[in-house]
Amino acid sequence: MTETSPAGSPPAPAASAVVVASTHARHVSEITDVGDGVPDLLTLPAGARVSYRITQRFRYVYDGPASDLVHRLVVVPPRRHGDQTVRADRLTVSAPGARVGWGRGADGTRVATVRLAEVPSQLDLDVDVRLDRVRGGARPWLRATALTGRRLLAPTVLTAPDAALSAAARALATGDPMLTARRFCGWVHSHVRYEPGSTDVTTTAAQALAGGAGVCQDQAHVMLALCRAAGMPARYVSGHLVGDGPSHAWVEVIMLAGAGDREPGVVAVAFDPCHDRLADLRYVTVAVGRDYADVAPTSGVYRGLGRGTLHAEQRVAVVGVDALGDRAAREASAHSL
Repeated sequence: MTETSPAGSPPAPAASAVVVASTHARHVSEITDVGDGVPDLLTLPAGARVSYRITQRFRYVYDGPASDLVHRLVVVPPRRHGDQTVRADRLTVSAPGARVGWGRGADGTRVATVRLAEVPSQLDLDVDVRLDRVRGGARPWLRATALTGRRLLAPTVLTAPDAALSAAARALATGDPMLTARRFCGWVHSHVRYEPGSTDVTTTAAQALAGGAGVCQDQAHVMLALCRAAGMPARYVSGHLVGDGPSHAWVEVIMLAGAGDREPGVVAVAFDPCHDRLADLRYVTVAVGRDYADVAPTSGVYRGLGRGTLHAEQRVAVVGVDALGDRAAREASAHSL
């Protein structure tokens, strides 16, 4: 059998659970807890540092015997992604006999593989991540070859343009990559309405456009198809919006750094066609790839006649804000010289 699905607050792991944890900084958090209130992330000053906590639970319930499970999870962000830095992460597998291995994908994606010889009737996979973002921080940086390499320019099965998408790309494209990306983002928002249940993970960009409806995954695929048809490299982003709810998807368009970027070179600029806006501090990135298939949060295979049913919960909370952030640290460093 095969399990595939897109993405709570997990409890402390039981003594018999398998826990894989890491801490990437001396201090996980040095910022003020905001409690139950969510600050206005759009009005924070440049240099402000925001701390987030991601909690997820993937619960699989099997209605019959299952064995030899090999399960793939793309749920923990890379240590750095532009202005986003992971401070600590933990993956807990409820089955004591589970073996967990970690790998890295082509785009820096962190991939956990869970192996289990005998699968219990209920299997919980709990994720807990602490990370920071900095307002006005650097965008994700890429090598110059990303502008011409086929990986982010070539269409995939899910993003191949049909005649309608190719015509739209020609009509909307300009000589300015940022303006073109903005136009693509708005066009997708107006031509593919958000309608849960109207598509599935196999729906292509052309099919979603023809149907005029989809979810964030489909809207991202349509924008990717437009970008690549216009010769603009772009990649799919899997992540979250602050709050409760399912995982989210958007697009990063690859272009030369602009005047507002901290460093020259090639950067990824994030657009959300679901909401027709640039991604901001309300967004947390988990993984990037060519399309959804590269970064599906949870998928796997097992032996047995039983059917596995997934129940998923998640929450992304702002747990602290430092309005001075890195700016204060830089000023203190300058005064000490």
